[in-house]
Amino acid sequence: MADQRPPAALTVVATPIGNLDDITLRALAALRAVDEVLAEDTRRALALLRAHGIERPVSRLDDHVAHAREAALLDAMRGGRRFALVSDAGTPLVSDPGASLVAAALDAGLAVDALPGPSAVLVALVLSGYGGGGFRFVGFVPREGNARKATLAAMARDPLPTVFFESPERVADTLDALAALCAPTRRAAVTRELTKLHEARLHDTLGALAARAREGIRGEVTVVLEGAAPEPVDDAVDEIDRALDASLAAGMKPSDAAREVARAL
Repeated sequence: MADQRPPAALTVVATPIGNLDDITLRALAALRAVDEVLAEDTRRALALLRAHGIERPVSRLDDHVAHAREAALLDAMRGGRRFALVSDAGTPLVSDPGASLVAAALDAGLAVDALPGPSAVLVALVLSGYGGGGFRFVGFVPREGNARKATLAAMARDPLPTVFFESPERVADTLDALAALCAPTRRAAVTRELTKLHEARLHDTLGALAARAREGIRGEVTVVLEGAAPEPVDDAVDEIDRALDASLAAGMKPSDAAREVARAL
């Protein structure tokens, strides 16, 4: 059923991550209905609109101009003008500019809508085979310093699979760094150019993937790191749990049982 509501002041629209046919009917309708499209890259946005026969003004909204344009855009929304926000590819605000405008529009009491659609994060997770439960997304790994070390260490310890973006030039170094922190058998999936003509997927150990990346890798890269194996439970913890269970089963109050077990163990 078609959405009969008028467009919000600001509609965040997910766009294809590669194949231009991967756009929803709601997204096409929203792009036709707004007065202007705000785009991270105007060339990509115009190519998408032309591919689907949509003629709308497109203006730039990236990290360099977002703050400077914010007040004027909010005034235009208050005056009744309607905007769509798109990123280069996928769902906006996932490692893309525009979050401050969305927050400002919400703070101003303006209507904001978000249309679901393509996401490299979810496609990579599904293709990795590590999905089915929770996962973490960290965006782009910090390039250097303590922030990089802390991020990599947290990823290495996490029992959940971690999805992250990386540039082709740095992906081998990042995989090498993770291989040094993880077990030798820890695996990952490296995907590139998802949904595009030259899409590629590699599944292997971190060390093997790093070696492959050293040979050269091109395009937009999304990596899914397998979750860490559960840490072995300390035998002492098991012994304490069994002693507490036995004391409680014998009818002792929890506080008395805790004191008795602490004294004994």
